Amino acid sequence: MAATIEEEDKVMATAKKIVESLNTSKEDMIMIFSRFDNRLSNITSLISGADGGDCNKGVVDDDDDPLVAAEKVILRWESEPESSRLWEESPNEAAEYLAAVDELLKLTEDSSDEDDIEDRDRAEIAIQLAMSRLEDEFRHILIRNTVPLDADRLYGSIRRVSLSFASHDGEIEDFESFGEEIEGYCHERGASLGDDLCVDLVHPDAVVELKEIADRMIRAKYEKECCQVYSSVRRDVIDECLSILGVEKLSIEEVQRIEWRSLDDKMKKWVQSVKVGVRVLLVGEKRLCDHLFEDSELIQEVCFVETAKGCVMQLLNFGEAVAIGRRSSEKLFRILDMYDVLANVFPDLEELFGGESGKAVCSEARGVMDRLGLAAIGTFVEFENAVQGEASRKPIQGGDIHPLTRYVMNYVKLLVDYSDSLNALLENSVDESGDSQRDDGDLPAECKSLFAQRLLSLIKSLESNLEEKSRMYEDGAMQYVFLMNNILYIVQKVKDSELGKLLGDQWVRKRRGQIRQYSTSYLRASWTKVLSCLKDEGIGGSTSNASKVALKERFKNFNACFEEIYRIQTAWKVPDAQLREELRISISEKVIPAYRSFMGRFGNHLESGRHAGKYIKYTPDDLENYLSDLFEGTPGVLNLTRRKST
Repeated sequence: MAATIEEEDKVMATAKKIVESLNTSKEDMIMIFSRFDNRLSNITSLISGADGGDCNKGVVDDDDDPLVAAEKVILRWESEPESSRLWEESPNEAAEYLAAVDELLKLTEDSSDEDDIEDRDRAEIAIQLAMSRLEDEFRHILIRNTVPLDADRLYGSIRRVSLSFASHDGEIEDFESFGEEIEGYCHERGASLGDDLCVDLVHPDAVVELKEIADRMIRAKYEKECCQVYSSVRRDVIDECLSILGVEKLSIEEVQRIEWRSLDDKMKKWVQSVKVGVRVLLVGEKRLCDHLFEDSELIQEVCFVETAKGCVMQLLNFGEAVAIGRRSSEKLFRILDMYDVLANVFPDLEELFGGESGKAVCSEARGVMDRLGLAAIGTFVEFENAVQGEASRKPIQGGDIHPLTRYVMNYVKLLVDYSDSLNALLENSVDESGDSQRDDGDLPAECKSLFAQRLLSLIKSLESNLEEKSRMYEDGAMQYVFLMNNILYIVQKVKDSELGKLLGDQWVRKRRGQIRQYSTSYLRASWTKVLSCLKDEGIGGSTSNASKVALKERFKNFNACFEEIYRIQTAWKVPDAQLREELRISISEKVIPAYRSFMGRFGNHLESGRHAGKYIKYTPDDLENYLSDLFEGTPGVLNLTRRKST
């Protein structure tokens, strides 16, 4: 208590000395000192007690004294209204004010003799007054000169990479609803910023003024107050920038309750915001911090971390919520985008938060990145299991391409763009589990990565599933049409993308061989009965004495079989034009020559008789024309009354 009283007495005595030394009105001095320190609230009695209450009586003009001159500059601005701004209203006097502060600091740093102690105490009180104003000026300049974020310019600098995928509305539906039409999807990969992209966070002219103030505050050992002002203002600015970029402050629970379409949009914005946030905002913030506080690495580090860590933690909080959320196939690409962008900016984060106070930020970023990687692999594995176990029992009309085939192949086609990330993540998961599940017999020697193996296994699962689904068709010929359509679709997706490089030409040739086998099996299952009507066996005798009754029965059976196939198989669908034409040619090559030969040998036996058109209903050209109607997906009706002459 005694020490406190002694200290207050010392402050009061110093204040009294300043009053006696300066040619300043009593009222101004009372206002200045009482506002500065409540210990000086009794200064009125001191001033009033001096020479009948006139603080100016007997004062010697000390304008030549540097201490007095500096005190006058400081106190003159203390008598101004609190709303007055030195750098804004009197920029020329700002230099004088800083010079006065420099003089006062010099006095406190140089005073060591007993005779200088009183001057040093006076200088320290004036410095405290000056620091209060400089702190206020620093905050005001920082706020007034913040450059608003131009999101349009930032996004305009992003080079967008679009990849073809399947969906009318631009979304990947959940695997459980894969039956919806999904052709036409366009998935935007996370874009990259230009290497030279740089923005001014604070107007350059103001940076000079801010540095001048910061230098004095640090020299006066007011670095804590300076950093607090800087961090407080800039934190709010960065929060506003994140809001402009579309990042919301959401709890983990709130993120996990968001429906997919809205979450997808937020994940996409998050990816862009991480790029902009780290490589533009935080890099710019670090550059500004380093410039303002260039004389102290510790101040640079602490000030930047206090400013920036809230922004990073807000972004990481969203990433954490996604990583631990419900897994579903449609999320995989966005999760991989999030993992990739975090992996890409992680070296930047390590550089930005490389000091002791930033270790926690880097550690949290590493943890979220790892959990996003685990979520991606877990989602991929669940997708594999879903493909293997998908058991819908409704046959696709017309033997068309199954929606599962479209979904899976467009899905894996898009996955190839993430092959580097997935391969690294799969290798890590193998290292941890010790199980590589190697199955690369069909892969080219140069493409035996874990990701290629998993893709091969996934497509094999799809093929096995399609084999099972083909058995749902009662018509054996339709089973082969279904398999041809779906295997060809798989082959085309592989050939037309980077999948081809992963799986290789041998894999493609093997599947094309399967399609040819299915085509042969289709011809046998569908047209054997028709061709059997055009054989000589069972007609009775030679060509010259064949039984008319048997011939009529043969033509009648042929017509019935052909018309039945026409009625059914015009409704079947072969969407690929080349395969459709190849099938028609194969049918023509088997049916038309056989029919023409049979007509040539036996047609004249019936044409001269009554009702010949009832049996010989079609010419070879008629059949050729009708075959061109097959596999269009629209049931056809034959014009049974038409009869062309041979």
